[in-house]
Amino acid sequence: MTDDVNNNTALPLAGIKVIELGQNIAGPYAGEILSSLGAEVVKIERPGTGDDARGWGPPFWRGTATTFQAMNHGKKSIAFDLKDPAQAQWLRERAAEADVFVQNMRPGSLEELGLGAEALRALNPRLVYCSLWAFGHKGPMRLAPGYEPMVQAFAGIFSINGAESGPSARVGMQVLDLGTGVWAALGCIAALLRRASTGQGCVVDTSLFETALGWLQVMMAGFHATGKQPERHRSGNPNVVVFQALPTGDGEIVVAAANDRLFAKLARAAGREEWTRDERFATNALRVQHKALLIPALEAVFRTRSTQQWLEALEALGIPCAPIQDFAQVLAQPQTEAIGIFQTIPGEELRIVGLPLSFDGERPRVRHRAPGVGEHNEALGAKAPG
Repeated sequence: MTDDVNNNTALPLAGIKVIELGQNIAGPYAGEILSSLGAEVVKIERPGTGDDARGWGPPFWRGTATTFQAMNHGKKSIAFDLKDPAQAQWLRERAAEADVFVQNMRPGSLEELGLGAEALRALNPRLVYCSLWAFGHKGPMRLAPGYEPMVQAFAGIFSINGAESGPSARVGMQVLDLGTGVWAALGCIAALLRRASTGQGCVVDTSLFETALGWLQVMMAGFHATGKQPERHRSGNPNVVVFQALPTGDGEIVVAAANDRLFAKLARAAGREEWTRDERFATNALRVQHKALLIPALEAVFRTRSTQQWLEALEALGIPCAPIQDFAQVLAQPQTEAIGIFQTIPGEELRIVGLPLSFDGERPRVRHRAPGVGEHNEALGAKAPG
């Protein structure tokens, strides 16, 4: 095990002890955030195969899926068969000394083992017990399992994603898993802050479904006001025009002319200053109303020049814009290098995204690689299974 590359005592959660019964992405990401902020995170895994995400590849890095590597660096691993009463008891004793317990196991499974919130908080009233659910901690679907695409579909995200006349589509990255991990970590930190004054922990609950509805709050407010299902706009925005990707002669560029002043500048850049005098385009509300007329005309103009030419022309007028880039282009950007968010795991060559936070100008460093299954059983005094 590579030693920590920096002293984590200056990090905000230094000294906080976390037990994580997390698998896949949401729970482990919550644990990963707490670990990156300085907490000691002990991950409990099943013997042999460990977290299912270890096999979620290709791609793999040194035999373990990169998905797992990204969500679990900096943690320690204990492999336990929690159906063994002795090993479950060891974990209960450990929880009695912990600050935070994070879990996203099958709903109801930990209660059956005496590791639910009520049982562990009876042993340790200061414990912050955080559960990540698929559909929420109450209601008829409380015990229902759920994965990212299922919940995106169920929550309505599919219905607003994709081309106007094409099939529905999911958001391409794990927006709900990762978002729920962030909410869980935020809830734990808030609970720890309150505990500092009350001396009492609490139960923190969040879910993929709640995260989805939280991300949809702007559109849901519109739906409640009008009763109208939002239309699909591909890269665009239903409430702001011009605010979308436009095709160029050799690619695409996102243009964000989000107010009347910027639209006037865009009309000038496009050589269509008459649009600023057209009553149909005089305000954003009117541009939204006449979007089907305006956007095709603008697309025709943008196809006449290259992406780089449009970037130079728009930036010269102060019009917010950006090229649509693939991952290699993102990594080649000077801005990406400047913020220093990509870090190499100590002792490895694998680069991952670090914590998207800095403290006094410094980003917490990745301290050590993701652990092997049960790598720390002996070091932490846990009897190995069997």
